[in-house]
Amino acid sequence: MIHLEWYRIFLHTARQGNFTKAAKDMHLTQPSVSHAIKQLEEEMDVKLFHRMPKGVELTEEGAVLLDYVEQAFSILESGQRHVDGMKKLQRGEVRIGASDYLIKHHLLPYLNVYHKEYPGIHIRLSHGKTPELAERLLEGEIHCAIVHLPLEDPLLEVRMLALQDYCFVAGAEKYGALKGRPLGREELSMLPLLLLSAGSSTRRFVEQWFAEEGIEVEADIELGSLDLLAEFAMLGYGVALINRSFVEAEIASGKLLELELAEPLPPRSIGFAVRRDLKLSLAAEDFVRLLIEGSSKNNAPL
Repeated sequence: MIHLEWYRIFLHTARQGNFTKAAKDMHLTQPSVSHAIKQLEEEMDVKLFHRMPKGVELTEEGAVLLDYVEQAFSILESGQRHVDGMKKLQRGEVRIGASDYLIKHHLLPYLNVYHKEYPGIHIRLSHGKTPELAERLLEGEIHCAIVHLPLEDPLLEVRMLALQDYCFVAGAEKYGALKGRPLGREELSMLPLLLLSAGSSTRRFVEQWFAEEGIEVEADIELGSLDLLAEFAMLGYGVALINRSFVEAEIASGKLLELELAEPLPPRSIGFAVRRDLKLSLAAEDFVRLLIEGSSKNNAPL
């Protein structure tokens, strides 16, 4: 069996052309260097050096081996530098999953801070619904995900980050008569509902809220994004459930009317999820730390 140290001694000896100089260069004794070269030659069954009066010279076989050994140690040194850069957060990658809304309105401030501090770290963003992001986590495609809660999976560690307030909105022009009149769930369910596509956590949230009073609802129009929900609501197509912070400007300007509810909607939680059984990369670990520290300082509803 050939030991890596023998190759290292061979490399230094070839460069120095002398056992004694190689030993001094490596802080070894000359007999140790001579013995290692002898062991390597016996293991390979080939002479690697010509023993000369004032040193050693590579044989033809030794010269061929040197070329490969130099490449191998160069690759090892590059790998060591790369890992060292990762330890210092000068290199690496963070793969994060979130919905488009959460990327823009929750994640982006943290990404800006992180990128400014560690510009050498590559940030890969993956957008999707909470169930899709959980699957990507389990498959190892992303390091962490910002998701709507609850999310329950024994393989995932989930932690709450913040609360979000949701509301029902409608076009102010068409539904202005509803202003100031508290609506119960039954009456609300009779209005045309604009909802996110089936399977999304937001869709499940609103269906469960109606189901608490035994009401089964269906979407009159299904849409795939909050932008489209807001746009269709402003155009008078119906009533949309949407994150309040997303439409604050439209409500303030009078383009959208926030409907008053007889029973207010409970706030929704968002959190981050990671795999329980996998250690995060150093870069991802530091980003999660930033996320946790930031959310603990500012845990007001979003």
